[in-house]
Amino acid sequence: MRQAGRYLPEFRKTREGRDFFDTCRSPEACCELTLQPLRRFPFDAAIIFSDILVIPQALGMNVQMVAGKGPTFPEPLKEPEDLQQLQAKVDVSKELDYVFKAITLTRHKIEGKVPLIGFSGAPWTLMSYMIEGGGSNTHSKAKRWLYRHPEASHMLLKMLTDVIVQYLLGQVAAGAQALQVFESHAGILGPVEFKEFSLPYLRDIARRVKDKLKEAGEDIPMIVFAKDAHYALEDLSQSHYEVVGLDWTIDPQSARERTGGKVSLQGNMDPCALYAPKERISQIVKKMLEGFGKKGYIANLGHGLYPDMDPENVGVLRGCCAPTFQTDGRTDIKLEEAFRQNVHWFF
Repeated sequence: MRQAGRYLPEFRKTREGRDFFDTCRSPEACCELTLQPLRRFPFDAAIIFSDILVIPQALGMNVQMVAGKGPTFPEPLKEPEDLQQLQAKVDVSKELDYVFKAITLTRHKIEGKVPLIGFSGAPWTLMSYMIEGGGSNTHSKAKRWLYRHPEASHMLLKMLTDVIVQYLLGQVAAGAQALQVFESHAGILGPVEFKEFSLPYLRDIARRVKDKLKEAGEDIPMIVFAKDAHYALEDLSQSHYEVVGLDWTIDPQSARERTGGKVSLQGNMDPCALYAPKERISQIVKKMLEGFGKKGYIANLGHGLYPDMDPENVGVLRGCCAPTFQTDGRTDIKLEEAFRQNVHWFF
């Protein structure tokens, strides 16, 4: 769930008159925006404020946040030859240093009260933005690449994967205690295309990050969220991630059966349910919790909050869930173990 956002008046005040990506490049601003939701709601974890499109920027692309339009690439990728314009080798520690500084600063400010989650966009989602030039209803330009230029598509996806791996490792080094990978445009692909152009890269990211962390004696839990990819649940549950995030189009009990207890599940309330009266929200949350059961579950929305949502209704949602994460009475449980075995979290 997008914890920080325009639904919070304090967020709007902090961001007032400031360019979005200038905000993202300020560790102090990102820290403050990350902490704001925690001051309002007793979440069980925090997720660093940033944006998935910092990676295309690190590759040398110009990305702007245009009011009323959203993220915009003035010069999107049009043909395979345009890949030559991207930085062949990205010094992640230099290009994305501001994210790492924000994580370290926030980790200190949180003072151990809750874990801090880092994140990245997934390769296909980033690729689609870079080719479409922003948001799209059809993603036809990006999908055109897949069908017309499959080799170039794989080249770009691999390039993005390499940067994402280093980016996530850098976040852990900076203090992130869990990682989430957002394949927000997964549902634009059919099952066959997903297995070719998304799933292998999602698996490669998790495997490479975990192998590198294992060498350092670290074990960091990872979450994958592939929006609208209900057809891929079985594959996602066997992709080296501890948690699979779900959108609201998937029945909780069906998700349990299809993942077979291999992973914990996160989700999956429709964000628009927060427009309902408070009593109705309580009913919806109760039904969701009953559907997922207690073991290995993180209560959450199925996607992000919208700017016109009432913060009080977010509080209602949080209040309907367990007051804090439950660990069967244990007080010594580690974060990575909790993600695999805990009873109930909310963030």
